[in-house]
Amino acid sequence: MGHHHHHAEHSHGSKNLKVAFFLNFSFTIIEFIGGLLTGSLAILSDALHDLGDSISIGLSWYFQHLSDTKDSNQKYTYGYKRFSLLGAIINAGILLVGSVIIISQAAPQVFNPGEVDDQGMLIIAIFGVIVNGAAVLRLKKGKSMNERVIRLHLLEDVLGWLTVLLGSLLIMYFDWQFIDPLLSVLIGVFIIYNVIANLKKSFSIILQTTPADVDIPAIHDGLKSIPEIIDIHDCHVWSMDGEYHVLSAHVVLDKVYSLRELTEIKSKAKLLLADLNIKHSTLEFEEDGEECEGC
Repeated sequence: MGHHHHHAEHSHGSKNLKVAFFLNFSFTIIEFIGGLLTGSLAILSDALHDLGDSISIGLSWYFQHLSDTKDSNQKYTYGYKRFSLLGAIINAGILLVGSVIIISQAAPQVFNPGEVDDQGMLIIAIFGVIVNGAAVLRLKKGKSMNERVIRLHLLEDVLGWLTVLLGSLLIMYFDWQFIDPLLSVLIGVFIIYNVIANLKKSFSIILQTTPADVDIPAIHDGLKSIPEIIDIHDCHVWSMDGEYHVLSAHVVLDKVYSLRELTEIKSKAKLLLADLNIKHSTLEFEEDGEECEGC
């Protein structure tokens, strides 16, 4: 029954991501067309930002579905969790190239702006707020990390469209044509900043650095608080995808225990590790004074 409930939650999460993807991607196409028709670089910049989010949502939806329906196998012994990193890096590459192109086109126009269809810009901005707002509401009750992260991205998009809406009003009432290319440059810089931050996280995971939300000293202290455990060494912690953290460690016991007793000690240790954000742990028990080869 518990397994069925867990599967239903994942299935619901996958459906939410699917709806958010089609909402975002459909509107992204409209944005690119609208940006070209209105001559607004700010809309084209936001379209690029939304394209990146569409790719992220699409990949998240695909990988969540993949992890729900496929288990680990002989080729992928940890399953498909790392595939999300590949998607993040591909997405980052697309956004970086697109942002550089848009900034290079927009920057000169800040001082020599062209005419923009401010009414068309305003209409598209209003639609942008509505569509992205609807996607945020769709993911509001999402429980998975994927859904929460995507919701924050979409909330950023809503704020971005509110900025474009404000820009269109300034152009409409004050004829400040430079606002459009200026917004485009600012949105491009914002995208590049976020892409670099996300790339740093992705490469940190690939290089198997200790996850930021894992406290190694707390793990040592916690395990040694179990009466039968006197020491911990050769302890390694890494993350598969930024959420699923893995640990391996050698655990020194105070005396020799039976198999049943070892099972009880291991259960206590794994329960403690789960509270310290470790999803998967491998523990090797040793006697006090036992030589550890390769440690």
